[in-house]
Amino acid sequence: MSSNLHPMLNVAIKAARAAGAIINRAALDVESVRISQKQINDFVTEVDHASEKIIIETLLTAYPGHGILAEESGSEYGAKDSEFVWIIDPLDGTTNFIHGFPVYCISIALAVRGKVEQAVIYDPSRNDLFTATKGRGAYLNERRIRVSKRTQLKDCLISTGFPFRPGDNFKSYLNMMADVMQRTAGLRRPGAAALDLAYVAAGFTDGFFETGLSIWDVAAGSLLVTEAGGLVGNFTGEADFLEQRECLAGSPRIYGQLVPILGKYSKFASAGDKAAVRQAAATDAPVSAEAEAAAEVESDTTGAAPQADAPKSEDAPF
Repeated sequence: MSSNLHPMLNVAIKAARAAGAIINRAALDVESVRISQKQINDFVTEVDHASEKIIIETLLTAYPGHGILAEESGSEYGAKDSEFVWIIDPLDGTTNFIHGFPVYCISIALAVRGKVEQAVIYDPSRNDLFTATKGRGAYLNERRIRVSKRTQLKDCLISTGFPFRPGDNFKSYLNMMADVMQRTAGLRRPGAAALDLAYVAAGFTDGFFETGLSIWDVAAGSLLVTEAGGLVGNFTGEADFLEQRECLAGSPRIYGQLVPILGKYSKFASAGDKAAVRQAAATDAPVSAEAEAAAEVESDTTGAAPQADAPKSEDAPF
């Protein structure tokens, strides 16, 4: 740990490395790890719980007056009314982990009065440590990182996450991916959203989008992206996205090109855009340029009012 880092970030790094040691030990014999299922295709292991426990213990030992919001234990631990809230995903990519597929990470963010100010994402299988402090830039293993310099979507590699929960709109997501795939150099689904955001920050990928994410999936990664010079928001490009369960990130030029493609799939899209998406889903086809134009005409002629601020989801702690 560096003396130049913010003290709270140093504590978060200590917590992440302690959790990483637990995960790496378990990875040596992953078949012996006890697994349970929260819902269909949504798994939790004893390693998730052990990782979360050591992270919370480390953070609260240093800052007993801080609040905690963790994936497995929620707000059970820590102060209930603190302006400082640690947002923790102890093992993002659990499904990858239990299959021995080495793409998973630990994500720790500190929100102060609802704004993320410290971020750590640690990939224990590669010993890659991504860190950021608001206003001080983003780093990978103490090396400053920046988002990709590519300016044309056709040259870009974009990451995403596939729907896997009961009730997910698979047809709409397939159309969304088809819309992106035909305009880019490639689409990837690594399986750990926090790491996907860290890779956007490092310029390994040029953009990322996914729906159904919780705040602990995106809190740390969102600060990494913005501190690396990128943009993060919902599919319509609004920056207040943490509680909205849809996330779009990328370098500014690529983000700006993805918003018109993905915005129509947002739950905050205009009525005309939503109608075009429903029609495309019914025909198993991506939304065509003609349908997009028709939706725009419909929105213009109906004089639809601008979208209201999005309601907070049940995951919202702030």
